[in-house]
Amino acid sequence: MTQPPHDAPVDAPTGMADEIAAQPLGGGSPFGRQADVMALPRLSGLALSADGRRLVTSVATLSPDRTSWRTALWELDPAGEREARRLTRSSPGESAPVFAPDGTLLFTSARPDPDATKDAGEPEAALWALDAGGGEARLVAARRHGISGVTVAADTGDLVVVASTVPGAVDDEADAVRRTARKDAGVTAILHESYPVRFWDHDLGPAVPHAFSVGPVPADGAQVTWRDLTPDAGPPNGSGSDVALSPDGRWLARSEEVPDGPASWRHRLVVTAVATGETLVLVDDEAADVGSPAWSPDSARLVCVRESVTTQEEPPDYTLLLVDVAAGTSSDLTAGFDRWPSAPQFAADGGGVYFLADDDGRHAVFRVVPGEAPVRLTRDGAYSDLQVARDGTALYALRSAFDHPAAPVRLDPRAVDQQPDPLPNPGTVPALPGTLRELRATAADGVEVQSWLVLPEGASAESPAPLLLWIHGGPLMSWNSWSWRWLPWVMAAHGYAVLLPNPALSQGFGQDFVRRGWGSWGGAPYTDLMTATDAAVELPEVDGSRTAVMGGSFGGYMANWVATHTDRFDAVVTHASLWHLDGFIGATDAAYYWEKEFGDPLTSPGRYEQNSPHRYADAITTPVLVIHGDKDYRVPIGEGLRLWYDLQKRGVPAKFLYFPDENHWVLTPGNATVWYETVLAFLAEHVLGEAWSRPELL
Repeated sequence: MTQPPHDAPVDAPTGMADEIAAQPLGGGSPFGRQADVMALPRLSGLALSADGRRLVTSVATLSPDRTSWRTALWELDPAGEREARRLTRSSPGESAPVFAPDGTLLFTSARPDPDATKDAGEPEAALWALDAGGGEARLVAARRHGISGVTVAADTGDLVVVASTVPGAVDDEADAVRRTARKDAGVTAILHESYPVRFWDHDLGPAVPHAFSVGPVPADGAQVTWRDLTPDAGPPNGSGSDVALSPDGRWLARSEEVPDGPASWRHRLVVTAVATGETLVLVDDEAADVGSPAWSPDSARLVCVRESVTTQEEPPDYTLLLVDVAAGTSSDLTAGFDRWPSAPQFAADGGGVYFLADDDGRHAVFRVVPGEAPVRLTRDGAYSDLQVARDGTALYALRSAFDHPAAPVRLDPRAVDQQPDPLPNPGTVPALPGTLRELRATAADGVEVQSWLVLPEGASAESPAPLLLWIHGGPLMSWNSWSWRWLPWVMAAHGYAVLLPNPALSQGFGQDFVRRGWGSWGGAPYTDLMTATDAAVELPEVDGSRTAVMGGSFGGYMANWVATHTDRFDAVVTHASLWHLDGFIGATDAAYYWEKEFGDPLTSPGRYEQNSPHRYADAITTPVLVIHGDKDYRVPIGEGLRLWYDLQKRGVPAKFLYFPDENHWVLTPGNATVWYETVLAFLAEHVLGEAWSRPELL
């Protein structure tokens, strides 16, 4: 396919107004019209320069034909004084920004190489650079079949690139020859010799990730030398994940997958010497997965996340490990902390660690010093992409909440109870069509259940709004932030109150709160949801006589469970949902994970019999909208097909929205649009009593 023309000269900087003007929003809230929602810009990722003067993020907007997303890099002012400015502009887009220590901005893009020959073929994702002084981007490192990641040594600027290679290929040329031979022979088959065979929405193999040292960023026009640091990487997992290069460039930390019994895997922490390729095992815990490594400024220590292996009796638990690389020893940094830490980063002086954790319906920033209890630094909101200024004066992150999408903020590294204002950025949304409220209710066992409630404009005692109970996925997660995929404000713009509860199994409320639902998904999680619903319909602004329930993934499972255990709702929407637990376990891409909680269905069928919604199919009387994508390997399409058949043969009023080329989430703009249109039409029919109106493009 020929590359579309550039929107403007490559990397020509533009002002923020240029981008926003392209969005057809008009005045007021855009959430009542799906085309306007899809046109809103969306921020992701942050990169901070070594001198702390430049902050870069990726911004996704609709392509000109409105059928896909296109990302561009924007520079933000860390001081919050200047407007954001666009740095890159190409048809394929740019993403994954990271700075070299000299200020060079690196990113990945599938933009064409201007020096490539005519027979070079379609470009794959490659590593590009924008020099600190500006100008056009230049190609740094490329392989015929693309690269998937890069990590930079903070002090030396050395690079390690991750790229997939077929077994037996010693270099890029040999890799290309083997791939071409398969293609020319018409071979698409993959021979597997170990589990798993696929992941989320793609097949594993025959190529697997390898980590390559390519030295520092080369001068313009210079070639890099590729040196495979993981030549023995093989199927199905390759060189592992979560790669991080030490600041001095000597060590590559990796989370490496190793067998953990038949058809099961766990992660251990290893470091590979960049100079020699020798790999040392640092943390190999048979009772845990270890990952997300981050280096101390002096390259002497690592901080990483330890996730305990689950059993039928115990859910996972998380802590941070502090690892001395030279000694090969580790210590628990957050012992006794009843939350699940993630994404750790060392403080600028190496004396403490910042991390993120769910806490009471928020995703907060914490600081911990060895020997002391963690301290929460932020009040409300959900934080991600934490960046630590090297001079220790500031932290930067993306902050979102249910009432605003991700936006960059500056944090004081020492202050607590912070509520920062966003830095100028191109992702500000117009007015929301309602208000956000927090609810708390007490379950029958005395445990508090926290929820978020979105109320539409105009909801009052005189004009109460119909209620939509929206159940989160996971199940080990919580509602705490803005999601472009699950956006309650679309529903609010159409007059619905949206309840977003955090029932048992939700994280951020302590280990005992998770235990309440462990291995008993139809128990406390269900009764907590009903408790939260009861509290919501008691509000004068909510109409308890017009209600619906909706959820995706585990939330879809719970929607199915609700449909089989009560008729209090007028409609059920179930997306990518689990229906027949025994069938799901055998077909999902990570069966070993779920068997640890539920057991082997042949030898321990009890939890399957107790918790599988399909066993109660005869009880369903509520109309159901089933939604599923064929490329969903986490909850395979067989679950949706079986549910649809079981509903049809029982005469339950139902519809099936099927996406042949979507995965677990439904990501393309057109399909996401008809997803919302179909859900709203289904709710309008069964909750509002309107005539069914089929979406125009279905």
